[in-house]
Amino acid sequence: MDLKHLRYFKTVADLQSFTRAAEQLHVAQPAISMAIRKLEAELELTLLHRKDRQVGLTDEGERLYHHASRLLQAADDALLEMQELKGLLRGEVRVGIPGMLGSYYFPPLLMAFRHRYPQLNLSVIDGGTGKLQQLLEEGELDLAVIVEDTVPETLQAEVFLREQMMVTCAKDHPFAELKSVPIDAFFAEELAMFQPGYFHRKVVDRIAGAHQLEANISFETNLIPLIKSIVRQGFAISTLLQMVIADEPGLVARPFTEPVWLDLSIAWRRDGYLSRANRAFLEFLLEQGKQNKGRA
Repeated sequence: MDLKHLRYFKTVADLQSFTRAAEQLHVAQPAISMAIRKLEAELELTLLHRKDRQVGLTDEGERLYHHASRLLQAADDALLEMQELKGLLRGEVRVGIPGMLGSYYFPPLLMAFRHRYPQLNLSVIDGGTGKLQQLLEEGELDLAVIVEDTVPETLQAEVFLREQMMVTCAKDHPFAELKSVPIDAFFAEELAMFQPGYFHRKVVDRIAGAHQLEANISFETNLIPLIKSIVRQGFAISTLLQMVIADEPGLVARPFTEPVWLDLSIAWRRDGYLSRANRAFLEFLLEQGKQNKGRA
């Protein structure tokens, strides 16, 4: 099986279009069509549905797609490793970071990394931990931040940050007078939460399920400034990391009576190849995590 033909096949399947695949691959469309027909003839199977300019995978195509993805990722990893043996450093870090950490924890760290390694390029993708984990497993990211209790067998991960989730309310809210907030009292309030797929929301859903409670979510948004504004004006309360509200005089943070801790990890594919650039970023992140822990 020709890897080039598999790459053409996967790209057409991803984009659901021969035309867009040709544009992305910088190859003439007839060449792509011919290559996939050769692949189908070799396997004696129909891999793609072609109807009214709509392209989709057949059942056989679905099976091959998963194998093609793994084979192409392995080939890309092998090529990168061989290039680095010759000293050809790619110099790119593709890392996925959830919005809350991307806004408050990572900016100074990313700038410090660039200062240490000015020759390396950083590509940062924002998203929920669920989406980032998916992109990582599909090879679209090299590294991603995920919550420690969700690490699948396909990934390897190391904890770099342990943070407490804090009940966040307006300074005139009754919870501001408490030293800690009981979980049932928290869920009795109207809540402003991130949308499903983000660790912020997963934590709340997990706590609710463990205590057989239902979250009264009246606002859903992934915009942290909007959540803080809603809470500050007394329309709802939320739960955020302490770092998010450190400089917010109109907000108060209180721990849960049963403390809720998050172990945040940096993850990579267990069977993948980490370039020198990505290994440098991984080591730098873990080094900074240890320093921050030591200062705590």
